[in-house]
Amino acid sequence: MDYKSIQQLIKTAGEEGLTFLEIETEGIRITMKKGSGNDETESSVSITDSMEDIEDTKEENTIAEKHSKIVNDNETVKPTVDEKDIKIVKSPIVGSFYASGDPKEPAFVEIGGKVKKGDTLCIIEAMKLMNEIQSEFDGEVVEISVENEQMVEYGQNLFKIKVK
Repeated sequence: MDYKSIQQLIKTAGEEGLTFLEIETEGIRITMKKGSGNDETESSVSITDSMEDIEDTKEENTIAEKHSKIVNDNETVKPTVDEKDIKIVKSPIVGSFYASGDPKEPAFVEIGGKVKKGDTLCIIEAMKLMNEIQSEFDGEVVEISVENEQMVEYGQNLFKIKVK
């Protein structure tokens, strides 16, 4: 690859809006990454024509593939839940999310726990007022979307409940 070909490649990648491009040909490897700073666009181009670097990369890729395979084999399969049976409880106010009434007490609900209409799911503190968030339906908690003591926004998902 000559200099003009590389320039044309950079120009074309920029026009197409690509943020990452990697090409390996004739013992030359070209990697282009384009990121954005505050108002400036940063781009970097690295060209490697050393066969030693190419061999190291191939070895790293092989190791990464083996590791990826191990991770994929160890993943647990989550049971699928019909989305029409899922109801989302959203935060009615901005504040701090608390899973229990006291840090020494267990959480009001846990994943897999059964809830009934009117059961307290959590407390959201707003302007020094403790607001109990109650379940609007019977069901099973399948997801808790926030961590204890985390700030939550109005309309943010708090829980997913599979209704009966």
